Amino acid sequence: MKKSVLVLGLAALFFVSCGEKKKEEKMKPMMQQPMMQHNTATENTTEAKEGDATASTADGNVELGKKLFTEKTCATCHNPTMKVIGPSIKEINRIYSEKNGDIVKFLKEESKPIVDTDPGQVAIMKANLDGFVKNLSGDELAAIAAYMRSVK
Repeated sequence: MKKSVLVLGLAALFFVSCGEKKKEEKMKPMMQQPMMQHNTATENTTEAKEGDATASTADGNVELGKKLFTEKTCATCHNPTMKVIGPSIKEINRIYSEKNGDIVKFLKEESKPIVDTDPGQVAIMKANLDGFVKNLSGDELAAIAAYMRSVK
């Protein structure tokens, strides 16, 4: 039964993600320009206090992270509050906090999974990391982590 669910889950995941590469290529230029405009606007605002600029940048990272979380199909498996295919974002946050883990290192495949270590789940996550996440920049991965941490 578990194998059937795993196979169906993988099939659904690949079915949903078939058009992602083309969409991703079209979205890259659009994603880069707003980020550049945001940074330029932040740099040109001399009246903003340093703390305000940091808060503004953090909010921008959370918004970018939320967008990437959805576009890179993370949201297909990870709901903010309940387990779907993978653990909820709240559960991931709790365990990473308890174990002093680093979500960005995990997304870069520089650390082992610490939340759901079931081999079937790890295989699904590895496929997603290899397929959708590996080409993201460090800043984009940090934005995803910032979004995940913002989920309360």
